[in-house]
Amino acid sequence: MQDLIQKAGQVKLLVMDVDGILSNGQIIYDANGVETKAFSVQDGVGVKSLARYGILTAIITGRSSAMVNKRAAEMGVNHVVQGRDDKLVALNELLSSLDPALNITAADCAYMGDDLPDIKAMQTVGFAATVPNAHAEVIKRSDMVTTRAGGTGAVREICDLILKGHGHYQDFIAHYTLDEAQTQDNQS
Repeated sequence: MQDLIQKAGQVKLLVMDVDGILSNGQIIYDANGVETKAFSVQDGVGVKSLARYGILTAIITGRSSAMVNKRAAEMGVNHVVQGRDDKLVALNELLSSLDPALNITAADCAYMGDDLPDIKAMQTVGFAATVPNAHAEVIKRSDMVTTRAGGTGAVREICDLILKGHGHYQDFIAHYTLDEAQTQDNQS
């Protein structure tokens, strides 16, 4: 685990797929043909936590959907790339579009994907992660497999690990907890 925390501590940019990572991978159409997806609130808190500490986030997805733009905006995702089947080309284009002063290379990225189109991008980055229900070939090429499935807090696991690697996790948690003195006052 210490190796994973150390690797996560090098991450300057977390790149995520959508279907199977930020959502459970199911595509649901209502009677009017409108597509819906379910997203985890815990993933949203995790993504927002990275922004608090200056770690960038991006989405690269093969499908295009207005709801992805909406959810990305709610979470504060820095870059959204939709409708791209070649995730490696999309990743390289994203990296070349970043401010050179950020000095972010593929080695500084974490990538979360779950299916074959994600593999090349995952093989290029410094930290590759996936979910337990990912394709076997993706799992084989990942540094970490989360305990939670896509759409149920898997991204949060990676965000927490990145915060631990950067030494920010306890500070982040402190925003949501009472310190011991406050706990004692409340119990009096």
